[in-house]
Amino acid sequence: MSKIKTAFFCSNCGYESTKWVGKCPSCNQWNTFIEEVIDKGNNKTNDTWKNYNSEKRTTVTIALNDVTSKEEKRIITADPELNRVLGGGIVAGSIVLVAGEPGIGKSTLLLQDALELTNIVTLYISGEESEQQIKMRADRLKIINENFYLLTETSTHIIFQEIKKLKPQLVIVDSVQTLQSDLIESTPGSITQIRECTAAFQRFAKETDTPVFLIGHITKDGTIAGPKLLEHMVDTVLQFEGDRHYAYRILRTLKNRFGSTSELGIYEMTGEGMRAVLNPSEILINQKEDQLSGSAIAASMEGLRPLLIEVQALVTQSVYGTPQRTVTGLDLRRLQLLLAVLEKRGGFHFGVKDVFVNIAGGLKVEDPSIDLAVTCSLLSSYEDIALPQHICFAGEVGLNGEIRAVNRIEQRIAEAEKLGFEKIIVSKFNKKGFDKNQFKIEVVALGRVDEVYRYLF
Repeated sequence: MSKIKTAFFCSNCGYESTKWVGKCPSCNQWNTFIEEVIDKGNNKTNDTWKNYNSEKRTTVTIALNDVTSKEEKRIITADPELNRVLGGGIVAGSIVLVAGEPGIGKSTLLLQDALELTNIVTLYISGEESEQQIKMRADRLKIINENFYLLTETSTHIIFQEIKKLKPQLVIVDSVQTLQSDLIESTPGSITQIRECTAAFQRFAKETDTPVFLIGHITKDGTIAGPKLLEHMVDTVLQFEGDRHYAYRILRTLKNRFGSTSELGIYEMTGEGMRAVLNPSEILINQKEDQLSGSAIAASMEGLRPLLIEVQALVTQSVYGTPQRTVTGLDLRRLQLLLAVLEKRGGFHFGVKDVFVNIAGGLKVEDPSIDLAVTCSLLSSYEDIALPQHICFAGEVGLNGEIRAVNRIEQRIAEAEKLGFEKIIVSKFNKKGFDKNQFKIEVVALGRVDEVYRYLF
């Protein structure tokens, strides 16, 4: 019997070391190294996919010019939002990681989408729930599928035996943190287990052209649990997020080897599963009877999809010593930058005011084109004058108070026109990018924040 081998792994990035070190040389995090057994000395048979694949596969060197280009084969699902974030459907042989908080709806979403694929054989592997629990959820979804199979197992040795017998066309694993390989002596969910089990499914996906979905947990910091290596191994990383107090859920692409990484899918959580929201602009703009100050509509873009969102601001006199700056759905540093621009270039005394900014609907927005809407909502609340109805904004604000041009301006204007807005304020530097006469909506092109202030107030 050979000697037991151990190694130290960084729990943050997966860096391997022969001895314990305080600071990880790869990601510079402190006290993240954990000792794990990598070989217990007993010669066990390999339980990865390679052992169950009877075909002998030879690898040869080939010139790039000899490789023929072809379109990826995709499975088009009944879920338009999932198709959108994946870049047009599920690519054959791809491995997709879907991560999110507990209870956000990851399992429900993938179960629902798999049940709707009635023409392909699907294997749903669950290490967290029993067959009865999954059946109860399927009954709630009210979808019948004769080609849907369940396997409640965590051992990759048994899983690959069953896969070889069934030959599924789609595999869903819930979740990757519960899987366990007999080769590794560490506990399920450890870095080495996650890495080995993911590698086994990666080999299976590539060699059989079978798409695999891995459901993953996230840590309290919001990052995907397990080594950072996990995100490098998979082809696509989807983050499923949303506020528990809202019915809406957002499926965001963090990485995609087969499409855009800035796409967004929006769902509504209902008693019968996830409902795809095809026109999110209507739900993100609250219908108000009265005109209230501090509210502005921004024409933003998420990937190729235009979204009209409501920005709410509240500016009040500071009662305590230090003025508060509170934001929801927006970067706090971006708000501080815009307040500094208004203070310096406009002469508004925000330094003695409490400022609260909220993006309605629970969205988190990173598009810089909402700067103009945030600025106008702040000025509206500062002056306590409501902005005119049926007006929206699309522009980035620079440090000199200038309004900078934004991309895809035509799509933003078309979306505003479709939802019944009468005016949209954009940067005058965007004028070259489109023809005003092709839109019925009035397009107001301005160059500076002070011009916008004079125009509105």
